[in-house]
Amino acid sequence: MQSLRSAYNPTHIVTGLSIWSVWFIVLYGGQGVGCSVAPPPLENGPWTWLNLTLAVLSVLTAGLLLWLARVFQRAAKRPHCSDRERFVASVSAVVNLIAAIAVVFIALPLMALPPCA
Repeated sequence: MQSLRSAYNPTHIVTGLSIWSVWFIVLYGGQGVGCSVAPPPLENGPWTWLNLTLAVLSVLTAGLLLWLARVFQRAAKRPHCSDRERFVASVSAVVNLIAAIAVVFIALPLMALPPCA
């Protein structure tokens, strides 16, 4: 078994979707808590402290996932790795890229909708 620090460890295949799922829970949990504790005024529309906080969290998460996708893509292109290692790194890169795209598409309504309407 490869070390967890190795880009060729098979557990990295689920890393991207695990990060996405934690982000998803924090996004909607944070929105629910924010709306119940200190709801922003509806007349502000989508330009509230809550949407800004959730948008920053989304940008950071998408950036992390894109960076991980790039790391795994580079690992898959190394000439000394075996076919198995190349497969694990390639699949990990694609899963992280898909998770980053999912973060962007789920976070897009933050720019258009008021958070507590």
